[in-house]
Amino acid sequence: MRHILSVTIPIYLLIAVGFMAVRGGLFSKADMRVLGRFVVNFCLPALVFNALSQRSLSEVVHPAYLAAYAGGTLVMQLGTVFVLHRLRGKGLTVAAVRGLGVSASNSGFVGLPIVQQLIGPVAAVALALNMLVENLIAIPLALALADSGQQQRSRMWPMVSSSLRGLLRNPLILAILAGLLCALLGLRLPEPLARTVQLVSTASSPLALFLIGGTLVGLRLHGMLAEVMQLVLSKLLLMPLAVFGMLWLLPPIDPLLRTAAVLLAAMPMLSVYPVLAQKYDQEEFCAAALLAATVTSFFTISALIWGLGELDGWLP
Repeated sequence: MRHILSVTIPIYLLIAVGFMAVRGGLFSKADMRVLGRFVVNFCLPALVFNALSQRSLSEVVHPAYLAAYAGGTLVMQLGTVFVLHRLRGKGLTVAAVRGLGVSASNSGFVGLPIVQQLIGPVAAVALALNMLVENLIAIPLALALADSGQQQRSRMWPMVSSSLRGLLRNPLILAILAGLLCALLGLRLPEPLARTVQLVSTASSPLALFLIGGTLVGLRLHGMLAEVMQLVLSKLLLMPLAVFGMLWLLPPIDPLLRTAAVLLAAMPMLSVYPVLAQKYDQEEFCAAALLAATVTSFFTISALIWGLGELDGWLP
């Protein structure tokens, strides 16, 4: 248990530092948006590019991993929509937004720093694969269903098309494509440029954790604890279980990637979750869920790491 806490406590201490820095006035919420753009547009793309470009294509293309993670994502996302919309009578828009909350993980800001400590550089490969699933499947599907629930069916395909075109300008997606191309062709950056990319990539984890803490300032549960915790526990407990089940059903994959898939699935939801929900007037609920999930995940992730450590072949 001491080893597990040595992995998780520093992560959440950095989140707490970010929270206290904004709460104490050293930084503003606006500063967090600037910091977030730097992390998303520079640090994480550099990290992902490094992880992919320095390996052979066979080491970074894992169809079974993508199938397992995409399968778990769709089971949770569509299952949540079905339960909330068909069985509990929630509107399709509400159900779609909450379906995204239980299926899309904060793989980059919270997941990567934790998983990287446990399995090393392979964690960045898993991050890149997760980004493909989240950006190509989970987010477009959620937005399409949410718009459909607002009776905008005629606009659904243009919205999905616009979302896919936007991916071609997303630095993370561009970094994944560039890294895969380098892996395919066996290309390597010149040494000065490679060192520059490496320096930028090393800033990703501490800055991302600080950013998460800062964004939590001002979020409140506002008397919706029961529904919030249902969503939070679905994300933190059922989502990794769904991915675990898919891994069990599909052909075996590299043990380190298998561990990464389950751990990344257990992370709290995307930090931009409330932002995506603003269009549908769900940002208050989603912000409360983000706060509760981030706090609760310290305990659930620590327990999951302990549990995986008890299984043969899951942790190095």
